[in-house]
Amino acid sequence: MALRTIRTFGDPVLEKVCRPVEKMTLRLQVLVEDMLETMYNANGVGLAAPQVGVLRRIVVIDTNFEEPEPIVLINPEILETEGEQTGDEGCLSLPGKSGTVTRPMKVKVKALDINMEPFELEAEGLLARAVCHECDHLDGVVYTSKVEGELHDVTYVDDEEMEEETEE
Repeated sequence: MALRTIRTFGDPVLEKVCRPVEKMTLRLQVLVEDMLETMYNANGVGLAAPQVGVLRRIVVIDTNFEEPEPIVLINPEILETEGEQTGDEGCLSLPGKSGTVTRPMKVKVKALDINMEPFELEAEGLLARAVCHECDHLDGVVYTSKVEGELHDVTYVDDEEMEEETEE
């Protein structure tokens, strides 16, 4: 596994529509592993293939902060949405920025897993937000187009800084 460079806002690849995955290859399996490693390394909850410069319909998500529970969505398609939630949203392609975005509270998505087996996932809350955000990336949509109001700066405190603060 290897860390991939995350493309940042303004990179034209983030505005392109991705191609479907027709078959799983070794190269795509490595891409998925690299995407997961890159997402975890950047402390993100989701990453789409175009964010690492690959125009394929592949998304990785993990919203479980306690124990890794990675979700791989290949060729995802949102089938249903329900309700709404409005909250702060950020993106690994726009580090240090955040904005208020309204998303569905619940989504139902169909996709293929890493073995190209079809499955459906019902998600709510943060997971639903992540699914919608990452699926937008596959269609060349960056969340900034959905921000209500202005983007604002966000500073993240890493675990070591938190430990130092609690020791004082």
